[in-house]
Amino acid sequence: MNSRTGEGYLVIDRVVKDFVSPDGSSFRAVDNVSLAIRQGEIFALLGSSGCGKTTLLRMLAGFDAPTSGRLMLGGQDLAGLAPYERPINMMFQSYALFPHLSVWDNIAFGLKREGMPRAQMAERVEAMLKLVQLTKFAQRKPHQLSGGQQQRVALARSLAKQPKLLLLDEPLGALDKKLREETQIELVNIIESVGVTCVMVTHDQEEAMTMASRIGIMSEGHILQVGSPHEVYETPSTRFVADFIGNVNLMDGTLVVDEADHCEVACADVRHFVGHGITGHEGMAVTVALRPEKIRIGKRPPEPQAGEPAGPLNMVKGTVKDIVYFGDSTVYHLALPSGAVLKVSQGNTQRHVDDALTWGDEAHASWAPSAQVVLTQ
Repeated sequence: MNSRTGEGYLVIDRVVKDFVSPDGSSFRAVDNVSLAIRQGEIFALLGSSGCGKTTLLRMLAGFDAPTSGRLMLGGQDLAGLAPYERPINMMFQSYALFPHLSVWDNIAFGLKREGMPRAQMAERVEAMLKLVQLTKFAQRKPHQLSGGQQQRVALARSLAKQPKLLLLDEPLGALDKKLREETQIELVNIIESVGVTCVMVTHDQEEAMTMASRIGIMSEGHILQVGSPHEVYETPSTRFVADFIGNVNLMDGTLVVDEADHCEVACADVRHFVGHGITGHEGMAVTVALRPEKIRIGKRPPEPQAGEPAGPLNMVKGTVKDIVYFGDSTVYHLALPSGAVLKVSQGNTQRHVDDALTWGDEAHASWAPSAQVVLTQ
């Protein structure tokens, strides 16, 4: 999909946002961003604080105006439209519920301001209460609800006006970890059942990976990569993206072989055999990204499996420096001859393991030719 040709339901076309400080200096928060988002899609903007994702969301909502570029929704140019004139609703991290109003009246608030007839308004509010499964809590005040219930009230209020676009700003940031995990799928199901197009911003990788159909990774005002959660995790386009999403081992090296069906990279502790070419040139500097869960580890040297190279390729020996137990998995920190540390994650599929690795053990790590990604930037 090409955002610059206007394809897509929500089109962000070469948008720039500069802020000017009192001393006259300027800061570019969003730098030439182009995106095309499909109708009915849940799209996540993921990045650390200050990367520009919230500024982009505020421009969509109408709270800030772009310095240059266009914002189009369903073929309509949003330029010059005040926030209340846009067919867009935004749900804030704090939920911004009125503490003196009941759940029913909080959901109805925007509809009353629009002057919707009471019978129609009551029908809409009841439908929203049913959607978020809060009908029996309709007369309670926000302080009488749990954090997850308050979040659903805020969502119901945002959806009551039937917006064409729903904006979520760190939607689950106020919830504790366990409740956040429980609420993620529930929130997605509600949004998908309504069919509204949704853009959310978050710094939480797990939240983005769980909720969004596509993710845009932002850094310093730029979009670095757009793709499905699987694409972004398994085939990161840059070192920054690989390091930002999940855990990864990054090894700098030199491309020594580059054929159509494979390449080899010489790093300080290991020579990587990768099961595809990269159309580079021998001698170029590259980085190999290797996820911890794709590595095998044991006390004895591994036997190469079908399709794997024989000899010392994709194998390294080190000493177990640290062990971190997470319950469902264990992460081993393997100190390598160069002084680098290789992280290896193993699923705990058995309750008891005979002859398990422990601190100070010598260990051998290996991986398949399909495990690595070679990064040139």
